[in-house]
Amino acid sequence: MSSSKAFSADFDSTRYRLLTEASEAKDGDCVLYWMGRDQRVEDNYAMLAARGIAKEQNVPLKVVFPFYTSFNDMSVRQFTFMSKGLEEVERDCRALNIPFMVKVSSPDQVAETVSEAAKEHKAGAVVTDHMPLKIFKEWNAAVAADLDKSDVPLFQVDAANVVPVWVASDKQEVGARTLRPKINKLYSRYLKEFDKVEANTEKCDLGPLTNWEEVLGSLDAKKVDLSVSVPSIFVPGRTAAMAAFQDFCDNKLKKYADNRNDPNLDVQSGMGPWIRFGQVGFQRLALNVKKLGKYSDGVAAFIEEGVVRRELSDNFCFYNSNYDNLTGAAGWARESLQLHSTDAREYTYTKEEFEKALTHDDLWNAAQIQLVNEGKMHGFLRMYWAKKILEWTTSPAQALEWGVYLNDKFSFDGSCPNGYVGVGWSVMGVHDMGWKERDVFGKIRFMNYNGCKRKFDIFNFVSKYEPAAGNALAAGGEIAVEKKAKKSAKKQKTK
Repeated sequence: MSSSKAFSADFDSTRYRLLTEASEAKDGDCVLYWMGRDQRVEDNYAMLAARGIAKEQNVPLKVVFPFYTSFNDMSVRQFTFMSKGLEEVERDCRALNIPFMVKVSSPDQVAETVSEAAKEHKAGAVVTDHMPLKIFKEWNAAVAADLDKSDVPLFQVDAANVVPVWVASDKQEVGARTLRPKINKLYSRYLKEFDKVEANTEKCDLGPLTNWEEVLGSLDAKKVDLSVSVPSIFVPGRTAAMAAFQDFCDNKLKKYADNRNDPNLDVQSGMGPWIRFGQVGFQRLALNVKKLGKYSDGVAAFIEEGVVRRELSDNFCFYNSNYDNLTGAAGWARESLQLHSTDAREYTYTKEEFEKALTHDDLWNAAQIQLVNEGKMHGFLRMYWAKKILEWTTSPAQALEWGVYLNDKFSFDGSCPNGYVGVGWSVMGVHDMGWKERDVFGKIRFMNYNGCKRKFDIFNFVSKYEPAAGNALAAGGEIAVEKKAKKSAKKQKTK
């Protein structure tokens, strides 16, 4: 961890890493914040760091956002949510006299776009936020190499995690049980209120407002599915996020600890979409629930999910570049899956059948329809959903690939550490242990329909997502809906 005279004494130096040989801000016309994961102005350590350097250098802060024309299997759904959130970021920046520049770039041009912006605006330093995915690491390395030619430093700030990922642990953790004590030891040091971002005092040309319709129109139609609907259930932007979180605190938090794993009970925070696109940071949410002074069990469960579990996902992707393929699995899991890869499957489905929820299982179909219609699946159901993909595909590698594809295409938390680890836990045992060996699954933890029936009312959930039951019936499944209907008819006849 390198230090730099560019930062003021009150900025916690453990929050940033130096990615270049150059370590000190040089004389320039501005400091450039290359915004990526953390798409907000308030409660953003990367923004605060960049503004702090600019203040030390007596130059304005400018923000650049390279809007990539495709990203993995993200559909127009996620891009629309992201762009709407960035509209709010632009307004917030302009209110602080901070130029906000959107540069449309294909994924292979992002690094070049950032480097060109740094040169064009004569940046004396560049600050970026942190995302542990491979493509972000490649962009960071390319920009750092280019900036080093001009002795301009590139600082990376972890503004997404309460405890910076490189501070929480120096290795890939086995699971929550090994990361939790490390996080708990550091938690009080890092869980602090944020400073406010100061406005630029220099005269700045803010330029015209971004034409967001034009930006969305730049998406690569060959790589981005433009037919996926954009559900209205989640309103983009920080303002909407904080309103939704207030509703959670007022009406759901008191029931969260006991009922969060029941898909029929609406007690989850639902903050995933806003956190995924950095429109709100979890540290703000943790600070707010801590101030409540009530619902201690709910607060503890919420912090466990949002800090330990979420930061565990970052840890996995940061230290394991194979987070999205079977090579990233632990040895026991990889060997066990390989041993059972040729086991006979009772059912197998095509990717299209999965996508259209055409399986024999009404619960699985309902979960998939929820994902397609709403952009989010209940957390407990995603575990079941992904494990059944493992059971109903011809190989573990195909199951992981298709599970990631469906999650990336439809879920608002796709293409991020939480999404990869969510699917990886179910399919390749990430952060889990070996269980009793069985066909197809090997030693991977097994989940089945009857187990779900013992936890919640399946019929109640399935009935909300037509045509889940009809699809299952058509596929030859012996489903709960059919059984319940027969039972009900029998009762009526008896009467």
